Amino acid sequence: MSALDSFAVTRKWPARHPDRIQLYSLPTPNGVKVSIMLEETGLPYEAHRVSFDAQDQFSPEFLSLSPNNKIPAILDPDGPDGKPFGLFESGAILLYLAGKRGQLLPAGTAGRYETLQWLMFQMGGIGPMFGQVGFFHKFAGKDYEDKRPRDRYAAEARRLLGVLEQRLEGRDWVMGKEYTIADIAIFPWVRNLVGYYGAGELVAFDRFRNVARVLAAFVARPAVQRGLGIPG
Repeated sequence: MSALDSFAVTRKWPARHPDRIQLYSLPTPNGVKVSIMLEETGLPYEAHRVSFDAQDQFSPEFLSLSPNNKIPAILDPDGPDGKPFGLFESGAILLYLAGKRGQLLPAGTAGRYETLQWLMFQMGGIGPMFGQVGFFHKFAGKDYEDKRPRDRYAAEARRLLGVLEQRLEGRDWVMGKEYTIADIAIFPWVRNLVGYYGAGELVAFDRFRNVARVLAAFVARPAVQRGLGIPG
């Protein structure tokens, strides 16, 4: 019997490698944050696909780990004090993995909190607003005759891109020379906005040259390329 067997989620997604971090996810902008983080840090993990088509996110097993029925979530067999530990919410997971590995988050207090403010910028602004653009531009909302909701969110997406554009002026990454969890949080959403959502023209993405530059550097990273397709 493994240390993870007491977690109900493992009944639906059995752990073949119970000594590894278990990742429950899909390759969405929020989901790939964690798979990219795991690839960047080299932490051993096993990925499980939570199928939205099958409504896996509403299953009792998944809800036992992620009560907000959102991906991603993880189970770490070697959590705090050496005990198994479950966690949901992508931002919390990024912080946890950064602390576990001692990577991708500045050690100094000022740098740490400056990085956290940009992580929160993604969690509270970029993620929700870009997601709304996706709904009104690509999904069901595109058929609404009233384009005011779409235009409202597109305008806010442009404003947020402008904030990010200014931040990246003269910087390699959000925090300057150092690549951090802020980049891992932000750029999957930027990629999704102009790629999968096809909203580049809508938000005038060609105006944001620094954002485009750093996005290209982000997706060129080998760990990012691997993480973007997990779970397959």
